Amino acid sequence: MFVGRGFGAKAQACGEVCFNTSMTGYQEILTDPSYKGQIVTMTYPLIGNYGVNQADVESWQPHVAGFVIRELSPIVSCWRAESSLAEYLEKNGIPGLEGIDTRALTKKLRVRGALNGFISTADISPEEAVARAKNWPGLAGVDYVKSVTHAKPFLWDDRQSSSFALARGSANATASAVLPPADIPIVAFDYGMKYNILRRLRQHGFKTQVVPAATTAEEALASKPAGIFLSNGPGDPSALGYAVRTVSELVNSGTPIFGICLGHQILGQAFGGKTFKLKFGHRGGNQPVKDLTSGKVAITSQNHGYAVDPASLPTEVTVDRVNLNDRTVEGMRHKSKPIFCVQYHPEASPGPHDSTPLFAEFRQMIEKA
Repeated sequence: MFVGRGFGAKAQACGEVCFNTSMTGYQEILTDPSYKGQIVTMTYPLIGNYGVNQADVESWQPHVAGFVIRELSPIVSCWRAESSLAEYLEKNGIPGLEGIDTRALTKKLRVRGALNGFISTADISPEEAVARAKNWPGLAGVDYVKSVTHAKPFLWDDRQSSSFALARGSANATASAVLPPADIPIVAFDYGMKYNILRRLRQHGFKTQVVPAATTAEEALASKPAGIFLSNGPGDPSALGYAVRTVSELVNSGTPIFGICLGHQILGQAFGGKTFKLKFGHRGGNQPVKDLTSGKVAITSQNHGYAVDPASLPTEVTVDRVNLNDRTVEGMRHKSKPIFCVQYHPEASPGPHDSTPLFAEFRQMIEKA
């Protein structure tokens, strides 16, 4: 039991309790669809100091079940802020908890692994709260993608894709309107797509048609796209048999494919491999990943609780990136087909941006195909 002060919405919720080690980016974390069904605790002690704005959200709404922090900043100090963190959570019906020992909670999760949790701002007995947490079914075997994917296809709007820049010597912001021609049409499967992925794709000249997760391979290929993108998303990848079957057909079509996060895990299964649940997952902006081809190490942003089992992969697939903390698979590449994927987020905002060139690599792969 952790007892603190409630903020945000007066509500209660169950979820898998996880922790994120990022120092900034709480707004992006709240709106990342990959956190569906999870109660997120931040290891950085002071959260909320720069408020919330609509320009930086990663989805049409926040998706976390609950939010736990050490201290909520009493002051919002940023010229871009449109509301406080507490107001944002209240508006979206999400309960927050502050004033607990988040280091103790994080240590418990690291030792015991991911745990079911229950968060409430209501007057509820400890016994009932524990019972609610124990009775929550968890993430295993549950398809959370269907609850976060867009219901209908749409073409990404160029107006949302300009790179943000702060004018030198001025308090005014300018957004560069210069974008390259959108000369490469692709189809992006939305398993819980972060908007900054779509921004990055447009900045690299892709004309992106976003389709719902249940779209068939035949439907995706009907417009003759030059490439296929597989997005991030929430939950257990082994529960997504329909997505695996579709991607298997796309692999056999020979169309260039780039996948990240859940898209990486779905590709792993489409190759014939298996996935497994990590003890407490990788969530934060400081995960070291080694490129086994070049020897370079990138610091990456990650958010996932499952990984691909390298021993289950066929010989035509090579593991070309590994996590230096636990040696788990961070990247795969097909030896004879134009297909590659990574477990982390090259579009990460607020960062790090070490892996942004992967979008340019996707473009080069399509141009050579």
